[in-house]
Amino acid sequence: MIDVRLLRTDPGLVRASLERRGAKVDLDHLIELDSRYRALLQEVEAARAEQNAAGKRIAEARGPGKSQAIAEMKRLSDRLKQLEAELAEIRSELDHALIEVPNLVHPDAPDGFGDESNRLVSTVGSPPVFDFTPKDHMDIGEGLGIIDTERAAKVSGSRFAYLLGPAVLLEFALVRMAMDRLMPDGFVPVIPPVLVRAEAMFGTGFFPTDEAQVYRCADDDLYLAGTAEVPIASMHAREMLPADRMPRRYVGYSTCFRREAGTYGRDTRGIIRVHQFDKAEMFSFCFPEDSDNEHQRLLAHEEGIWQALEIPYRVLEICAGDLAAPNYRKFDIEAWLPGTGRWLEVTSCSNDIDYQARRLQIRTKRDSGTELVHTLNGTAVAVGRAIVALLENHQQADGSVRIPEALQPYTGFDVIGPP
Repeated sequence: MIDVRLLRTDPGLVRASLERRGAKVDLDHLIELDSRYRALLQEVEAARAEQNAAGKRIAEARGPGKSQAIAEMKRLSDRLKQLEAELAEIRSELDHALIEVPNLVHPDAPDGFGDESNRLVSTVGSPPVFDFTPKDHMDIGEGLGIIDTERAAKVSGSRFAYLLGPAVLLEFALVRMAMDRLMPDGFVPVIPPVLVRAEAMFGTGFFPTDEAQVYRCADDDLYLAGTAEVPIASMHAREMLPADRMPRRYVGYSTCFRREAGTYGRDTRGIIRVHQFDKAEMFSFCFPEDSDNEHQRLLAHEEGIWQALEIPYRVLEICAGDLAAPNYRKFDIEAWLPGTGRWLEVTSCSNDIDYQARRLQIRTKRDSGTELVHTLNGTAVAVGRAIVALLENHQQADGSVRIPEALQPYTGFDVIGPP
């Protein structure tokens, strides 16, 4: 949700952002609604003032004048009720219209639509060279007996998996390594609830745009979150964060659930695009003037983790036309998969400025006054995709997989060998 004051002071900025996104929003209608709302609000305030004055006249009136004052008060009260009903109706219409407006776009974000318009920021590392034909992660995982999608399909349907034995230890190693790298920088570990109310989904911007991707528990009117971003952001809803404790950083570990609607036929093999996965997610609340630097900080942490995993990767800045509604600016990291010869998105890192904070009413107070905070999120480690990249990049000719040195203190082993 954008600041409605921008419609009044700089509608050109909002219009330009909408055009860069290709968003279908009737901005002229929105501006007209806001104008009508403000005009009617003035009428309501004037009517209330008249009613207050009429109340004083009743108190002071004597004789026949009192009856006239009471009649006038009734007329004013009826008119005020009508005006307030009209104001509430327009306010509701304005709020619903504002919900459809995505965030502004950072001036430096590349223009365009689709993967080809994303900007390549950097490439780190070189694809490994093998003296054998590399396998994909499923051939490796099945050969080692650590991934089982066939039995998962029997139990839960397609796009689920069992992780077994060393893969389970590898998951916890990845998460703990990420936590240990982030805690010295002030990130507080969190295990949040994954069932959330609709207000949390709306407040973070996943509703109404991404409702089709979310699992709903209808009997309880709760939703399974697709990322720890949702419960962590909402943890401070309607709160005033102390200025002396900013920025406030968290790293949340949770199981995530996504319906993957509209992706049928894409990455159906293995554990790349599944309905249930585990992830450690960074989340920051900061002062508005610090959010650009905080964004780079989260991205640097993501890069540090992937460098420690010894995986070749590239950083992309996402084009305006592919930004999600809450995103002001976004970077993705893609890891190289030698088994399939392609790049795979393994992290995202977004600055949502005050979009979520406005919906969730999260503020801070300084000497200059009360203001909305800025919110940012970034993937510390998406476990399934990290395992995919590790298996494919560190596979060996005998079917085993080498464990990077940075992970070995956490796994307790340096290789996953055949069973």
